[in-house]
Amino acid sequence: MTMLVQFIQRAVMQGVPLLFGSTGEILTEKSGHLNLGIPGIMYVGAIGGVIGSFFYEEKVGAANINPFLAVLIPLLTSVLGSLFMGLIYSFLTVTLRANQNVTGLALTTFGVGFGNFFGGSLIKISGSSMPAITLSATSKCFKTTLPFADSLGVVGKLFFSYSFLAYVAIVIALIAGYVLNHTRTGLHLRAVGENPATADAAGIRVNKYKYVTTCIGSVIAGLGGLYYVMDYASGIWSNGGFGDRGWLAVAIVIFAIWRPNIAIPASILFGGLFIIYNYVSIPGMGIEAQELFKMLPYLVTLIVLIITSMREKRESQPPQSLGLSYFREDR
Repeated sequence: MTMLVQFIQRAVMQGVPLLFGSTGEILTEKSGHLNLGIPGIMYVGAIGGVIGSFFYEEKVGAANINPFLAVLIPLLTSVLGSLFMGLIYSFLTVTLRANQNVTGLALTTFGVGFGNFFGGSLIKISGSSMPAITLSATSKCFKTTLPFADSLGVVGKLFFSYSFLAYVAIVIALIAGYVLNHTRTGLHLRAVGENPATADAAGIRVNKYKYVTTCIGSVIAGLGGLYYVMDYASGIWSNGGFGDRGWLAVAIVIFAIWRPNIAIPASILFGGLFIIYNYVSIPGMGIEAQELFKMLPYLVTLIVLIITSMREKRESQPPQSLGLSYFREDR
């Protein structure tokens, strides 16, 4: 039972960055834009938070940090970094009508390079003997949990033992789902994603919706990178340590059939698949079995893609204009 509870906890913690990324991408895709730059945006969101917390700790000293500022500063720098990435993508694909696939891939490459450059620079500044930065004091502030969690036993561990960003991810996903399905703004956004020409003719400001939604989606995705470094990785940044979680977040969008509320359990499921190799062993097989279980998230992704492509229901399909640039003069 103890191992099962621990597994679920780790699965949730692994799933939170995926939930941030998938929620941000769902909002972006609902506007008709396929942003394959999500992995790079999450990377920039992570290094943005690291930069802010690093210089704050250097300025006041790890022992003298203010818990409120220790959370606020990296949060703001992370938001600014991911917002900047969203603006770049929006300008290229909405204003200049550049190819969305190429732009997204270029943004991912740029984001990873940006993060590795500044991460490496901070490692040199810190004088660390290891190729990593440790921000333990800031991480401790981010990892603060609800005070009554321990007194509730198993229930407390399963539902109340996470940091505030984990609950923020769930709340954002629920709000996004409500806005998309129960508000006029969500109706307009879905109209823009399905048929921007018709939405434009109805008086909806297509470019405004595309810009705002893509930028908001980028900020949400960037918070996933911040959560991973400050909470899951305990404030330790190492170049390349984020892995390919950004791509899994994009895959979850399809698994969740473009519904943020479904992305919540989907992200936890993928989070569990990501770490299951640590909890399962096959007699007679050692490292080989672990490598097989490491393939599970990607195998499930392939199966989901196949099943999704076979669906015939319209509500299970992506927005009709997804990936297509809108040329108003062709209307």
